Amino acid sequence: MIPIPVVVCVMGGWCTVYLLDTALRSSTSMKSSYESWLTSNGLSLSPFHIRWHTSLFNRLFARCSHFNPCFLYVWFSAGMVFGIVAMFGSVVLLGRTLMQTLAHMMAETPEGTHEQVLQVVVPGVNLPVSQLAYFFIAILVSGLIHEFGHGVAALREQVRLNGFGMFMFVIYPGAFVDLFTTHLNLISPVQQLRIFCAGVWHNFMLCVAAVCFLLLLPFLLFPFYYTGAGALITEVVEDSPSSGPRGLFVGDLVTRMEDCSVKGVEDWHSCIQQLSHQPQSGYCVPTATLQLSRAAGRAYKRLDGTMECCSNSSMTDLCFAYSNNLESRLFACLPARKTIEASRTCRTNADCQVDFSPSLCVIPSLENQTRLIRVKHPPQADMLFVGYPSHLQFSVSLTNFVPRLGFLHLDLPVMLETLSKYLVSLSGALAVVNAVPCFALDGQWMLTAFLEATLCSLIPEKSNRELLGFFILLGGSTLLAANVALGLWMVTAR
Repeated sequence: MIPIPVVVCVMGGWCTVYLLDTALRSSTSMKSSYESWLTSNGLSLSPFHIRWHTSLFNRLFARCSHFNPCFLYVWFSAGMVFGIVAMFGSVVLLGRTLMQTLAHMMAETPEGTHEQVLQVVVPGVNLPVSQLAYFFIAILVSGLIHEFGHGVAALREQVRLNGFGMFMFVIYPGAFVDLFTTHLNLISPVQQLRIFCAGVWHNFMLCVAAVCFLLLLPFLLFPFYYTGAGALITEVVEDSPSSGPRGLFVGDLVTRMEDCSVKGVEDWHSCIQQLSHQPQSGYCVPTATLQLSRAAGRAYKRLDGTMECCSNSSMTDLCFAYSNNLESRLFACLPARKTIEASRTCRTNADCQVDFSPSLCVIPSLENQTRLIRVKHPPQADMLFVGYPSHLQFSVSLTNFVPRLGFLHLDLPVMLETLSKYLVSLSGALAVVNAVPCFALDGQWMLTAFLEATLCSLIPEKSNRELLGFFILLGGSTLLAANVALGLWMVTAR
């Protein structure tokens, strides 16, 4: 969950702002000058909400609206088509998401939540607190691009722009454009559609641009970072299975896990999944070593039915199971690191027949679902991990990008990559959600303009078209509200 100090700071900050605002408005000597200062700077304050409005950027919007008129016509016409498709597609997507959510709610063991395209995000629950900065930056950038599209499209259709503004509600940042409503009502429905669809169109194109940036990132950073050599450790969780003197360290380059080659972060995750589902691999050990370390008669069953043959107090020895030609199952307590580091992996005794000295395949006798995994991160000694593979998977943070020079920061590519991924997710989500025919969203005005442009001949009475639009908006609003409510319940209650 969100750390208490963060909540205290946010609430304390807003309470301070509200009390200061109240005190200044109550002061007989300061009230007039304070309110004049707020008005002149376009600021307005209310509990947990601050808003700024300005006309400083009107000239910039005007210049952009006159840039290559033919291109802008094609651009916003394409946006209009996309907006109409998105309006219908968003309803289908929300309906599908709602059905998936209901199926997960009724399932005993809900699986496949990752298949949902849309998910409710709750900071501290399914959004790491450490990534809140990326989240809010992506929201702000997506909002700015969204409103920039509305502003330029409006000026291009000869609708006056009164100003541009930004706001913050609690910790949620946003932006808006102030259009002259009279002009907006005078233009044709098709022109209105170009304006109303421009926001979701720009969000979609920002999403596409972020995807392209992600794909091109290895080439853009090639002079400073290289990829394909392994997975670079950027963070190790304190007191995790990967920490410690023989564990992993920031700056280590993981190149192999057992016999699975690691060329990047994707390989790291796929190797762990592969090792989780495969039987535990064994190691070729000389027969002479086994005869000296054989623990016949000292093996015993654990509570889960697996066998143990080493002392519980031993931190370096591990129980291994093997078989020879005479006995089907034997056990030996061997020093884990010495046994594994110089040994080749195997599945059966036949895999060890290529050795010059007689060897047998010994397999670690571990508790159910746990694994012994040898992680190579040269030039350091191999890390030997014993435990659940998922614990290893999420105990470190990694990146594909290895710096060519020592002074280059390990986290820079990670920051760019993470921000781009948030832009893809949030800008894409804003494009979908804003296109929903729902009250107070762009979809409301898109639907109204669409009905006016297409149903004038079929439904001549404007009141009937408005009634049809009202019921569609009511259905869209209900669908969106149901998705949000059930999504919140799924995230917080399950």
